[in-house]
Amino acid sequence: QVQLVESGGGLVQPGASLRLSCTASGHTFSSYALGWFRQAPGKQREFVVAISWGGGVSGYADSVKGRFTVSRDNAKNTMYLQMNSLEPEDTAVYYCAAREGPFGARSSADYDYWGQGTQVTVSS
Repeated sequence: QVQLVESGGGLVQPGASLRLSCTASGHTFSSYALGWFRQAPGKQREFVVAISWGGGVSGYADSVKGRFTVSRDNAKNTMYLQMNSLEPEDTAVYYCAAREGPFGARSSADYDYWGQGTQVTVSS
């Protein structure tokens, strides 16, 4: 079993950047495919991007394509989400998730482990 902890959220103005981190403990980090999801108030949890143990990246959600970049450092047991050109529509709680199956899954139901989430608020 793996435990996940997100960090790096905050309140920023439109156009700013943030880097989220997801740090894992409890099991071999490199064994898991990972993903980022987000959930805005009153909306369902939304897929953002997935990354394999080797760093292969799935397609990004259309809403973040070209602005967000995922990466992972297995030596540090950490996954990152670099978010640039943030928009008010990016306001949400961001979650990292891990699964024991193949990477690239876009449904939250396909992930076995979740962090507690970190709040990102984009507002002027």
